Amino acid sequence: MLRSQDSDPNSLLPLPEATFHILMAVAGEDRHGYAIIQDVAARTDGSLKLSPGTLYRSIQRMLEQGLLEETNERPAPDQDDERRRYYRITEFGRETAKAETRRLTNLVRLAKASGLAPGRA
Repeated sequence: MLRSQDSDPNSLLPLPEATFHILMAVAGEDRHGYAIIQDVAARTDGSLKLSPGTLYRSIQRMLEQGLLEETNERPAPDQDDERRRYYRITEFGRETAKAETRRLTNLVRLAKASGLAPGRA
C-alpha cells in the first residue's frame, strides 16, 4: 500500500505498538535499525524489546505507508558503518503519530472518568 498525497493519518489508526514506538524513536533524529531497537528498549525500561524481524517488517510496511523514508545523509565516516540504513520520520508519519497520541490521550481521559485509571478526568 503506497500512501497517496491526500491520505488521512486517522486511516492508519490504531497503530500497532511497534509502529508507534518506531515513530517516537525517529521523531527527534534519523536512526539506523539497531539504534531504533536500543531507543525503544531504553524508552520502555526494557519492557519492549523489538526483535530484528519485527523491526524490519515494521519498517518495510512503514516505508510503504509513507510514515518513514530512508535517508542518504550519513554521520561522519569514523562514526558510520556503511552497511547501516538510516530512517527518518516523514511529515505524514509525524501527523499520524500525533493523531495516535490524541487517540490514546482520549482513551486515558475516558478511563479516568470511569474510575479505571488514577487521576481526574
